[in-house]
Amino acid sequence: MVDIKAKADNRGPQKRTLAGEIMLLSLSICVIAALLTRGQGTQSASSAIPPQSVFIDPRSFAVLGPNETFRSSSFNELFNPTSTAPPFFQIFDKGFLSILGDSPSIHEVASNPNFAFAHEAPIYNMPTDEVFFASNDGGPLGESDLNHNNLVGKISLTEIEAALARNNSAGATVRARVTELDLPDTIQMINGGTGPYHGSLLLITSGRGARPPSIALVNPKAPHNATVLLDNYFGRQFNSLNDIKVHPSGKLFFTDVVCVRVTSGLRLMMHRHLTHPRYGFLNHFRPNPLLPNQVYRLDPDTGAVRVVATDFDKCNGIAFTADGQTAYIADTGALGGFLGGFFGNNQTEPATIYTFDVDPRTHVFKNRRVFTYVDTGAPDGIQVDLNGNMYAGCGDGVQVWNDEGTLVHFANMVFAGDGRLVIMADTKIFLAHIAAKEIPPISP
Repeated sequence: MVDIKAKADNRGPQKRTLAGEIMLLSLSICVIAALLTRGQGTQSASSAIPPQSVFIDPRSFAVLGPNETFRSSSFNELFNPTSTAPPFFQIFDKGFLSILGDSPSIHEVASNPNFAFAHEAPIYNMPTDEVFFASNDGGPLGESDLNHNNLVGKISLTEIEAALARNNSAGATVRARVTELDLPDTIQMINGGTGPYHGSLLLITSGRGARPPSIALVNPKAPHNATVLLDNYFGRQFNSLNDIKVHPSGKLFFTDVVCVRVTSGLRLMMHRHLTHPRYGFLNHFRPNPLLPNQVYRLDPDTGAVRVVATDFDKCNGIAFTADGQTAYIADTGALGGFLGGFFGNNQTEPATIYTFDVDPRTHVFKNRRVFTYVDTGAPDGIQVDLNGNMYAGCGDGVQVWNDEGTLVHFANMVFAGDGRLVIMADTKIFLAHIAAKEIPPISP
């Protein structure tokens, strides 16, 4: 491991770093408007909600009337009826208050406006209190392509929490350290991850050029030795492996897709002139696809692989409830819907999270039904907390639903123990303190 600033000096005139300027902004509740909520409307019960939070009764916008301006794009227009400037929490159901707690907060912990260094695969490693993550594999700010792999870094939450304790006044800034990892050449274009899994980071990759997409275990400690668990389906390469989770049974479930990538809420708010980044063969670093967009199960004990769900437009994020009986799959079909993305996004295609029953014997996903449809952008990484609430990185930030699909309230997010949510927002990382509890790792 090397400090990013030291290594960046050797990258030439167009050098990239995982964090150009690393800082902590100690604010009571900040930037969460682009992450957990969207907009402002009629307030009620204001004394019962935290500062910088807005409760919106859905009845207040159920009828807009013929003279109002309606949204025409789910990608370029956010639902913000009073044009309230971020940051703030937007609450549609009072059940969200139990998720936030009495004194939620959000802190910016890393920033580089010119490089999407924090897009993929956030993994919290409890033994070291660190969060690992990867840069965007492709796209306008990803700086990775057929000839360049994406980068992997980590931050220490112990250092960050200590810095916040010393400088917790509004507007205070302190520098945090971001460290880049030097991984083996077998790890190409990390696109998702989870863990720790038997003490290792469990990574899933898109592959690059002739190098196949793969699932691999990587040691979180130097020299970060890697063990590839899977790189083909009966001799055929996968398209671009996307996301992975460990089921309570110990089996590994993952998505494979040829699609476009969702853009983080913060990036949509601040960089609307950028197109949505593509990856895989659409971004010219992978060959033509050979398989349908599907969800697979890998038995790590036998090496056996099988399809458990199919018929998606572009399956993306995956998550399970704590008991493993219910699965969720995010479908980002709206991203690049016209002819695979060559002519832009198509908001008439899915931006949907589906839910399934998991067969207790075969683990096949059954009884598919709609859990929710996202109103802005499309759902990317998804997580479920211990109480069954669903978190999804959408076009305007992290949206949250209860287990019935009621909206109670960037690219990817991960719980870092109970009460901490680390949010990837492409060019920034945020640490949110809330009341929700994580589902503990299955095989730490």
